[in-house]
Amino acid sequence: MEIKNIIFDFGDVLLDWNPRYLYEKHFVDKNEMNYFLKNICNDDWNREQDRGRSFAEAVQILQKQFPEYREQIAMFDDCWDTMLRSDIPGTVEILSQVSKTHNIFGLTNWSAEKIKVAYEKYGFLKQFDGIIVSGEEKLIKPDHRIYELLLQRFGIKAEESLFIDDNPANVEAAKKVGIYAIQFLDPQSLKEVLKSFNILP
Repeated sequence: MEIKNIIFDFGDVLLDWNPRYLYEKHFVDKNEMNYFLKNICNDDWNREQDRGRSFAEAVQILQKQFPEYREQIAMFDDCWDTMLRSDIPGTVEILSQVSKTHNIFGLTNWSAEKIKVAYEKYGFLKQFDGIIVSGEEKLIKPDHRIYELLLQRFGIKAEESLFIDDNPANVEAAKKVGIYAIQFLDPQSLKEVLKSFNILP
């Protein structure tokens, strides 16, 4: 089956986002920063914003639990832009190439509030034929329903689509709904895979 649609994840595929870019400038003690990001403003907590919870509610919850870190918790919302350091040039270049020959879509776990920052900072996101943002849909990868939503909303077929994501669980979930899927490691490896699919020359 010919691949007609290429679906990109955003974080760590097209965009370099990491809370450490913010907190390395704030914490003097690296061990304390690691503790904070592992036990307080951690992935599980942030995932709920990607699922649709507001940052205001999320910050309030943690500030009640960890009042000694009240200021640092607030920074996760107030200074969020600092965590979004840059695009990933090699992948953006690939995106521009394949957009000339294929339909391109975005499927990202991202807060409905903060996706606006990415849209404002990175013009290449306007190249997409359609984007599904988890926080807007109240669904999050690897829930199979978010993949099915993308297929239905944009009228595309799973067997004609290729999904690129850095998270192995998200890749496997896409495969289970019939989408070809590959794990992103780096731009050069992605180029080689796309050549094997005859998507890039």
